[in-house]
Amino acid sequence: MAGKRFINGSKSDQDLPPEIRNKRPKFSLASVVEEVVLVNSFHNLFSSLEPLLRRVVNEEVEDVLRRTTRSFTRSPSLRIQALEPSSLQLVFTKNPLGKLFTGSKIQDVDGNPLEIQVVDKNGDQMVPFSLPHPAKVEIIVLDGDFPARDDSWTRDQFDKNIVKERAGKRPLLHGDLTVTLRDGKATIGEIEFTDNSSWIRGRKFRIGARILTGKNSQGLRVREALTEPFVVKDHRGELYKKHYPPNLEDEVWRLEKIGKDGAFHRKLAAENIHTVQDFLKLSVVDTQKLKNILGIGMSERMWEMTLKHAKTCVMGNKMYIYRVDHHSTIFLTPICQLLKAEINGEVYGSKELDNNLVILAWVRRNTTTRVKLWRLNSLSKTNIKLKIIKL
Repeated sequence: MAGKRFINGSKSDQDLPPEIRNKRPKFSLASVVEEVVLVNSFHNLFSSLEPLLRRVVNEEVEDVLRRTTRSFTRSPSLRIQALEPSSLQLVFTKNPLGKLFTGSKIQDVDGNPLEIQVVDKNGDQMVPFSLPHPAKVEIIVLDGDFPARDDSWTRDQFDKNIVKERAGKRPLLHGDLTVTLRDGKATIGEIEFTDNSSWIRGRKFRIGARILTGKNSQGLRVREALTEPFVVKDHRGELYKKHYPPNLEDEVWRLEKIGKDGAFHRKLAAENIHTVQDFLKLSVVDTQKLKNILGIGMSERMWEMTLKHAKTCVMGNKMYIYRVDHHSTIFLTPICQLLKAEINGEVYGSKELDNNLVILAWVRRNTTTRVKLWRLNSLSKTNIKLKIIKL
């Protein structure tokens, strides 16, 4: 009886030659287990690598897209119009005072809040310009030495010269530091400095204004605004600051070169010279006596500066009448300068008085005093008792 054949016609293992039968793989439980473990290991490895591979691929794709976008925006045919030169500029309508104090409200030279507006600048001509949309403007502090040589700068140069607060200090500028331009102009609210300007090289600040870029900027380039440079001093210095111009009633140490409680101040007080008016009276009546009171410590140059400052004082429209008798009256300013005289019905003007009468005594208001007068043409000396009457 013939042996059973396989369907595929192959021979059974028993029918194969021994050399072939020995080369065929032999499966055991151990080999099967080893193969399963190996497959699982590869599966775990690929599972672990998959997130890493995905992240690397994503980063590479994003980098390629970024480079492509950058080159796209740099294309000359698609360049944003804002990069082109613009004649539009922010300006401060008026500058702040030349000397400011910490903690004090910053105002312009007329005592009003600072204002900014957009202008279309063509050479020296500036025409107000209304932006087609509201725009946010930031108020910042800049180095007083910027710009170095002329009034041209780039946005990067402007940004690099912004002055920040010193380490451990409050923000240098405090208050309403963001305003909105409407119709091309805006008023700046209350702002003040928190630190003085003595710690930077030039010892001066500027206030600057720049439009904040955003969705409403529409690529429109408006150049930044700058004030003139100014000094900022500590608030405690305001208590000792000089007045420009001084008032007649101001204490005498408000004058240049006379420090409060200083040597000159004490010398003047010892001679009952307490106010600017007292100082100016004696400077008219007896200049040399006033200089002697101040002493050799005040040089000629210092004296000229002090007197020049004192003479900027606002005199007002007050006038003093000195009635000599029923027939003679002289008229003086608040600091004893002769204005005119009525003598025996004749009126002498100031030019004539300059050549005829010289006051050598210090006349005090609301008192009776003796005044010595010399008539220069005859050199006759007369003592006249005068009653001062205020108009």
